[in-house]
Amino acid sequence: MKKFIISGIILSALFITACVNDLDVTPKDPDTILAGNLSDDPTYMKEVLGKIYASFIIAGQGANGGADISASDDNFFTTMRALWNLQEITTDEAICAWGDVGISDLNTQTWSPSNPFLTALYQRLGLSITYANDFIKLTNGSTDANVMRYNAEARFLRALAYYWFIDLFGNPPFTTEEDGVGKFYPKQIKRADLFKYLVSELHDIENKLGEPKFSYPQADKAAAWMLLARLYLNAEVYTGTAKWDSCKIYCDKVINSGKYSLATNYRQNFSADNDGKHNPEMIFAWEQDGTYTQGYVGTTFIIESSSDATYIRAEDFHGLTSNTNWNGNRARKQFMNVLVDTLATYGNVQVPSTDVLFSQCKDKRVFLKMKKSMNIPSASSSGDYGIGVYKFTAKNSDGTLPATYNPAYACTDFPIFRLADAYLMRAEALFNLGDKANAVKDVNVIRERAYGNTSGNITTAQLTSQFLLDERGREFYYEAQRRTDLVRFGQFTNGTYKWQWKGGTYAGTQTDSHLNIFPIPGDEVSANPNVTQNAGY
Repeated sequence: MKKFIISGIILSALFITACVNDLDVTPKDPDTILAGNLSDDPTYMKEVLGKIYASFIIAGQGANGGADISASDDNFFTTMRALWNLQEITTDEAICAWGDVGISDLNTQTWSPSNPFLTALYQRLGLSITYANDFIKLTNGSTDANVMRYNAEARFLRALAYYWFIDLFGNPPFTTEEDGVGKFYPKQIKRADLFKYLVSELHDIENKLGEPKFSYPQADKAAAWMLLARLYLNAEVYTGTAKWDSCKIYCDKVINSGKYSLATNYRQNFSADNDGKHNPEMIFAWEQDGTYTQGYVGTTFIIESSSDATYIRAEDFHGLTSNTNWNGNRARKQFMNVLVDTLATYGNVQVPSTDVLFSQCKDKRVFLKMKKSMNIPSASSSGDYGIGVYKFTAKNSDGTLPATYNPAYACTDFPIFRLADAYLMRAEALFNLGDKANAVKDVNVIRERAYGNTSGNITTAQLTSQFLLDERGREFYYEAQRRTDLVRFGQFTNGTYKWQWKGGTYAGTQTDSHLNIFPIPGDEVSANPNVTQNAGY
C-alpha cells in the first residue's frame, strides 16, 4: 500500500483525548493534497482513499511511518499491533514477555481503562473513521462511476472500524459524515443500535462496490459480504438475538461467487506471496510491502515478536535479517493441545524430547516449536518459555524471497477475510440451525486441505460446539480472531476453559464476565460528558 497524504482535517474530541489534544493533521510537504480541493484531480481522490486504507496498518506518512498520532513509539500503537495484542495475548493463543506498560495486564486479563493499548486502538479506529467521514462527505452526490465506488469503499472502511469498536468496546461514541469535523462531543451509541446501523450501511453499499476480485487489495462486494457474515456470526453477543440464517446467506454469496478457492498450501496465506494476485483464497487484507509500508507493524511485528535468537531465529525461519528476534510472543501450552492432538500423535510420550517441531502431526496447519519448557513459570517470564509460533513468514511459500524483499520489513499481507472463514462461519451457522450434515461438509472442506486427504475428516457425531471453537483456533490462530471466538462460545472469561496465567494465576482461573468487552479509555470518559463507562469498570 503506497503512503498517501491528507490534511486539512481537524479531529473531533472523541478521538484525541489521551495521546493528543486538538490534533491537526498537517502537511508533510508543500505538495500536500487539501481536503477541500479533492475534486480538482481524480488522482487526488484515489490517493486520499489510499490514506484511509493505510491508516489501519501504518503509523502515518513520512520516514519510517511518520505518525498521524503522537506516541512514545509510533509503530507500537498502530491499529493492527494494538488490535492483535487485544485479540491474542488476552487468550490462550499468545502471551508476551515484554515489560512495557499495559502488556502484563492483557496477558492476565487484569486491564483497566488506562491501558495504553486500549487507548491506542480506540484513537486509531476513531482516526480512520474521521478520515472516512470527511472523504464520504466530500464525495457524496458524485455521478462519476469511479468516485461513487471510492465513496462506497470509504463507507466500507468506516464500517470495518466500527465493527472493531462494537466487538471490543461495545458502546462507542458515534459520528458520520453528517456531523462534519471540528471539536464537539459525540454522543454514545448502544451496541445493538450500532449493529443495526452497520448492517444497514453494508446492505446499502453492497452493490456499489466493485465485483469480487476487481482490484486487490481494495474492498469489493465479497469484503462487504464477509463483514456482514462476521457481524451476523456474533449477532447474539452484540444484540442478544442470534442471526444464524443471515450469516449463512452471506457466506453463501462468497462461496458461490466462484471467484475464490482455498490455497493448495495453507502456509501461502501467511507468506509474502499471499496477496490476492497470487493467492486464490485472499478476499481482503492489509497490504504490506518492504518498500511502501516500512515500519515494525502488521506481519513484520508478528514475525519479529515471535522470533528469538535460540529457538526460532527470524534469519532461518522467515528471511528477515535486520532488527530481528524480539523474543516476545509465544503460545501457551493449552493452545498447543488445541492445535495439536498430542494424545493421538504422540501417545504418552513427552513431546519436547521427541519432536520439537511437531513434525509428526498429520494436520499441516501446525507451525509450532517447543522452547525451553512448555510451562511458563511467571506471567513475565522470558520468551524462551512456552510454545513458539512461526506461522507467518517474510519468505514466499516456496521458500524464495519476494521481489520487493527488505531485510527489515515483511512483504506479507495481513489477512482480514479469507475463504476458509466463509466455510467455517457457514458451518457454525448450519450447526446452530440444526443442519449438522451440511455443517460437517464445510468443516471437512477445511480439514481436507489441512491433512492433504480425507484422513482428518469428521462425522456428524463428532461435530460439537467445542469442536467448532477448536477448529477455528486451528485454522485462524495468530490472525487476531481468538478473543472474539472465545467470547461467542462463552469461554473467554467465566467459562470452563482456563489457561496459564488467565486471571493472574499459574493454573488459570475464571474471570468476571464484564471483561468480555473492554472499557472505554478513561481519558475519553473524563473528556466527553456524553460517554458512560462500560459496566464493571
